Amino acid sequence: MKPTSKPPAAEPFAEPQVATHLARLDALADPARLRLLALLDGEELGVGELGEIVQLPQSSVSRHLKVLLDQGWIVSRSARTANFYTMANGELPGPARSLWSLTRTEIAGWPALAHDRLRLERRLAERSETGGGFFAGVAEEWQTLRADLYGRVFGEAAIAALLPRDWVVADLACGAGDLTVRLAPWVARVIAVDASPEMLAAAKRRTRALPNVELHRADLATLPIADGSCDAALLLLALTHVAAPAEAVAEMARILKPGGRAVIVDLLRHDRDGFRRQMGQVRNGFGAEELKALLATTGFTAAECAPLPPEAEAKGPALLLAAGIRSGGLSTGTKAQTRAAAQKSR
Repeated sequence: MKPTSKPPAAEPFAEPQVATHLARLDALADPARLRLLALLDGEELGVGELGEIVQLPQSSVSRHLKVLLDQGWIVSRSARTANFYTMANGELPGPARSLWSLTRTEIAGWPALAHDRLRLERRLAERSETGGGFFAGVAEEWQTLRADLYGRVFGEAAIAALLPRDWVVADLACGAGDLTVRLAPWVARVIAVDASPEMLAAAKRRTRALPNVELHRADLATLPIADGSCDAALLLLALTHVAAPAEAVAEMARILKPGGRAVIVDLLRHDRDGFRRQMGQVRNGFGAEELKALLATTGFTAAECAPLPPEAEAKGPALLLAAGIRSGGLSTGTKAQTRAAAQKSR
């Protein structure tokens, strides 16, 4: 009887390679680190800049950066008293490059990255080239310094002064009347509308000394404003609270004169469901093309929509601005006509 042959010896377990791969996977297993790595893929940023963009404390950002540094995903350099970070694209081994390529593809549609990209673009735009004299020494801090010394209202006042003095402007969902107060000195009349009696009470107190302001309590879908009676209509941070946004936008078209301008500011679509519930909103914002199409199907031409550069201190989702011109080719619509257009756009 032949002796039983021994099975071939197993190959040694490649523990170092497996441990390295698991460590790389672990580094990518945190949403904040994914966002940081996406920002540093092609950009060099400091801890403060990253914290501002992803809206996290610098201590949290530093902790996540250390993990990414330890696993070789990023590299750093020192400049004076600051450290700057970027992705180690040229130094990543092949398996890590393949892993990041797959990860980047999988997260491409993540709304958080779109918001981060907007804040990144704003931050990059603020970087100033070195110049001479006073402004060379304060370029990085100039926005904050100017606001501390002079406030922020003067820029808005300068823009408001460009408005035609004979305009009638509708401030829809006016809230406590902040925008109404700022518009009133520059136009003939402001018609302010809000559905909340508490908000209107606050607006009434603030506009008591402004004789060219009218206040009305009403729903955005049934405005107490005559057809074609306004030169412009504004709807700021309200459309995400509306169950039927097309009806509200169609009402804007109804009250505007042919050639009148509509401006909407609202939330760019995001995935922060907790934020939506906290703020009592019925939807997670809008896409730019979605809001542009909404204007186009409710009586507006030259419809445009684009995200707004986020402000450094803003903690909520990014915003977008949409604008359109009331079509001059249409007669001033009736409520039935505009509601029909709203139904068609749904």
